[in-house]
Amino acid sequence: MKKIFLLLFALIVLLGAFTAWKIFGPSVIIPEGKFYYIKTGENYPAIKEDLHRRGIIKTPVWFDMVAQNLDYKNAVKPGKYEIKKGMSLFELVRMLRGGRQTPVDLVITKLRTRENLAGKAGKMFEFDSLQMIAFLSNNDSLNVYGLDTNTVLSGVLPDTYTYYWNTTPKKVFQKFFDASQKFWNDERKKKADSIGLTPAQVSTLASIIDEESNYAPEKSNIASVYLNRLRKNIPLQADPTVKFALKDFALKRIYERHLLFDSPYNTYRNAGLPPGPICTPQRATLDAVLNAPKTDYLYFVAKSDFSGAHVFAANYDDHLKYAREYQEALNREDSIRKANQ
Repeated sequence: MKKIFLLLFALIVLLGAFTAWKIFGPSVIIPEGKFYYIKTGENYPAIKEDLHRRGIIKTPVWFDMVAQNLDYKNAVKPGKYEIKKGMSLFELVRMLRGGRQTPVDLVITKLRTRENLAGKAGKMFEFDSLQMIAFLSNNDSLNVYGLDTNTVLSGVLPDTYTYYWNTTPKKVFQKFFDASQKFWNDERKKKADSIGLTPAQVSTLASIIDEESNYAPEKSNIASVYLNRLRKNIPLQADPTVKFALKDFALKRIYERHLLFDSPYNTYRNAGLPPGPICTPQRATLDAVLNAPKTDYLYFVAKSDFSGAHVFAANYDDHLKYAREYQEALNREDSIRKANQ
């Protein structure tokens, strides 16, 4: 009798150990890409089947047992979940039950169009690019922010924004807008007013400058040129606005035929600022506009040494001289390139 008791006890211990190993042991398999996604509206049976089909869990029985004990079956939460090496069923279910998602970092650098923003966001969230562009192209959605489809990118500053995978387009944009509002404090608003521009107009001008030059020390002088031209009602004649109008951002040289293109964004044909930003402006460039020095400059052209710097001029004759030097340098570069082909 004692031997039978000991045998039963040993079996119970072994069964307990086996159960503990199945539940608490490293039995979860890392999927390709290491993340598991649960879409909004998915239910427990579908998740269990998918986990088994993809080989993340070996058998649904043990998963069911843990899910039942942790009350997960009625507590499904959508999201992006990281499956880590050595994870147990207990850890997996507890993570899913608690909705402990892995955050998504959306890094905004330079984006030129609403479509660019929608495409980038659509690859990182549960929603797709069509849903994002629908939001960005709807003036009813944007009116609450004081924006429209032309000025929408003025509410998007380059930065890293952290979300959850199942965030909606509206919540994605709300975080953009909140960061923009924080940037536009009372001091900056007063500076914008002192130069006769709204924050959205400052964003538009800064976006042109960002497309004109990557050379930070000159951006305030470039801003002074454009501000002087705006005050005198002289067309800005900014080449990047022509590229934006044509949606041809690879153009290296702007020819007469390009300048004739009819678009409100073509600042050769239209005086004043275009309807909205032509890219997401850098914070430093916004400040360069707000703190632009008082100058007499009305013109600038790239230096002929291709250093990225510019030559500034207050009169047209000087500007023509510098422009000819730059064009001659371009022609020499074209000849050298063709000769080496």
